[in-house]
Amino acid sequence: MRSPKYYRGSSDGRRPLAGDPVAKVQSHYDVVVVGSGLGGLTAANVLARNGHRVALFEQHYNLGGLATWFKRPGERTETGRGQGHLFDISLHGFPVGMKKTCRKYWTPEIAGAIHRLEGVRFSNPQFDLETDFTRADFTRLLVEHFGLESARVTGFYDTLAQMDFFDPPNATIGDLFEEHFPGRNDVHRLLLEAISYANGSSLGDPAIAYAIVFTNFMSQGIFTFRGGTDWLVRSMRAELLRHGVELFHDAPVERILVHTREPRVTGVLVGGREVRANVVISNANVLSTVQRLVGEEHFDVDFVRQTRAVRLNTASCQVYFGMRASQGLPWITDLLMDSTAPTFASEALREFPGHSRTFSFYYPSVRPEGPARHAIVASLNARYEDWAPLDQPSYEAKKAQLAEHTLAALERHLPDARARVEHVEVATPRTFAFYTGHPSGTSFGTKFEGLDVSQRLPEQIAGLFHAGSVGIIMSGWLGAANYGAIVANRADALLHSLVQAAEDPHLKSPL
Repeated sequence: MRSPKYYRGSSDGRRPLAGDPVAKVQSHYDVVVVGSGLGGLTAANVLARNGHRVALFEQHYNLGGLATWFKRPGERTETGRGQGHLFDISLHGFPVGMKKTCRKYWTPEIAGAIHRLEGVRFSNPQFDLETDFTRADFTRLLVEHFGLESARVTGFYDTLAQMDFFDPPNATIGDLFEEHFPGRNDVHRLLLEAISYANGSSLGDPAIAYAIVFTNFMSQGIFTFRGGTDWLVRSMRAELLRHGVELFHDAPVERILVHTREPRVTGVLVGGREVRANVVISNANVLSTVQRLVGEEHFDVDFVRQTRAVRLNTASCQVYFGMRASQGLPWITDLLMDSTAPTFASEALREFPGHSRTFSFYYPSVRPEGPARHAIVASLNARYEDWAPLDQPSYEAKKAQLAEHTLAALERHLPDARARVEHVEVATPRTFAFYTGHPSGTSFGTKFEGLDVSQRLPEQIAGLFHAGSVGIIMSGWLGAANYGAIVANRADALLHSLVQAAEDPHLKSPL
């Protein structure tokens, strides 16, 4: 039996810069977008399509934020190097609403590449079942497998539908579950475990946050992009360039500039250069935006206090398995929620080395063009503080321990996994912090209260907007893209009012 190769190279390293990344930057734009997550990309596309001059600065060498990928070499064969491995960081699933969003804000071709996952499986000591993750199938499972009355299940769905986003978030997810399914930890597990993996939600989070995410997914199942993240980002890049967006990668923004006497943005500092803009949209974490990129001294005391009270969401670890080209991967399922924990507790998902994880299986159908690649990505919720203080030898040892523990878990579903796996690599909260700049390596942004801070930024500093992972708007990829569009429309209105003020001397400029 051949052992898989544990790649130590570089989920924590970055390639060197080539030349001056911002050599061609202009002195002034209508809009500067800081960061290229799906929110930033969508905002840039909407504003450029509306005729504004847009520059986007990304600190990484790839666009996409966490919606990205990386490649690794494959084994050498008699004819030379193998086909290699390609891993998606976060292409694990989103609701059907992404089709409408991509048609409206991107292209029909991008929307047309979205297709539904064939299988979603739960495997744990309380139940082992397959579902298509639709409302109809969940209703069937709750009634037939879990023995609940149909009226009780319908009442639960009705409660979710009646929740008002604008009401104070008093009830928690735990309250909601105990009201409708008291003492049924197995039911709570079915209803929340997948969402906990996806965005770090816990039983103590607001019920409204859960209601929006759950009902989105319960529409028609879980969807993904055929072609992979690499195809998606290349397609988005082409669309941005077609609309005239100027894209700069390897270009971290050092500061968002604010007028010394008036509370309004004037541009950004990037590569030691001042780039002027009427509007700045930050796609960084909202705490990083306020505290690092702008500086708390530019905000009201009460707003600063509110910002400091915002809680970060959890981070994650990922273990990447590249399969040998000669052996590939048999059909198991698309998405597997695997756990050995006897009962469900959302907080326990973050324990190391962990009893629970999500396996995403990538078959050649995900990338129908090119080599027939098979890969598996295991995602685990994690705590940054478990990884941050480690010295390098301890850090590498802990990564190897996690890889071995996860491979052993995979063997329960794929007994000959060790013979099939050629490449193993681990990403940790430190990895995500390094590549994204997110504080504590958070993969899911902030808790619910971060949304209000994000939306109030233009009230504090005119022309400053934020589109990032905050609360319930951030229902994964769909929420990221939609929030980017929402912010772009608000910025567009401001820019048009500036034009009107310039043309009519009787109008007061909004800046």
